[in-house]
Amino acid sequence: MQLTAKLIQLLPLQTGTSAKGQWKKQDIIVETDGQYPKKVCISIWGDKANENLLQIGNVLKLEFDAESREFNGKWYTDLKAWKVELAGASLGSNASSSSQNDSFPPPPPDSVSLEGTLDDLPF
Repeated sequence: MQLTAKLIQLLPLQTGTSAKGQWKKQDIIVETDGQYPKKVCISIWGDKANENLLQIGNVLKLEFDAESREFNGKWYTDLKAWKVELAGASLGSNASSSSQNDSFPPPPPDSVSLEGTLDDLPF
């Protein structure tokens, strides 16, 4: 999967040792663009957590895998980035609106629109 979003928060770097050696994990919070912005937490493992790219305000192009697993009857979902790079244009720039719309498709409607139906009331 792929997502282009602005980095808004870096969570504390996690490190440890396993049977395979040292590991590090950086969780980041990104925010999508559009009428209904979404915040998403994505984990970056190992050397992919490049400090030069992970600067608050940077617009990132993230390629990641989504995985869910069950533990004690509850399901947990992880988004693990396998490629992180700077996006070509920032979300807040004066780029043409067509290029911004191409990056972020409109979200599906949450409810039925009532626009234009007030005159059609049955009473």
